[in-house]
Amino acid sequence: MEKRVRKTPQSIRARSFVRSKEGASAVEFALVATPFLALLVAIIQTIIVFFAQRVLDQVVSDASRTIQTGQAQTSGLTQAQFKSWVCQKTVILFSCGNFMVNVQNYDAFGSASMTTPTLTFDSSGNVTNSWNYQFGNPGDVVVVQVMYQWPLVLGPLGFTLANLSNGNRLLVSSNVFKREPG
Repeated sequence: MEKRVRKTPQSIRARSFVRSKEGASAVEFALVATPFLALLVAIIQTIIVFFAQRVLDQVVSDASRTIQTGQAQTSGLTQAQFKSWVCQKTVILFSCGNFMVNVQNYDAFGSASMTTPTLTFDSSGNVTNSWNYQFGNPGDVVVVQVMYQWPLVLGPLGFTLANLSNGNRLLVSSNVFKREPG
């Protein structure tokens, strides 16, 4: 004798749910959309960081020209004024308070240090380094470094461009030149 399974309304709904293909597109979209959006956010963040670095490079190149030609020395341009000048040229992308300027002079190109300074932070996350601002004399080799802490949004799926312990990216633009004779 064959045992018949009685079909209840719940078992009928369960079978029709399993066989249904109406929600398949929504599930497939959810599976594909998450990595796609994560990739899109990572690409946009990378583009913005590279664009900001390029703008900083151009502004530092222009600002260094005032030191190279001796205009900064004759006008008595202070470190704060130099930072302000750089900030005015990058006002759309950058916050003026985050710029750090380091200007050092050397006797020859071989002795010039191009290493990026290591930043030290206090307990509040503020940079505690003190920076040089020495133009040197005509004929000296001058290294101008402008640094900026670029705030980052934590990327999806663990993607990050941060290179500082506080989660920011340090953008550094350097310019090395020999000062023109006076």
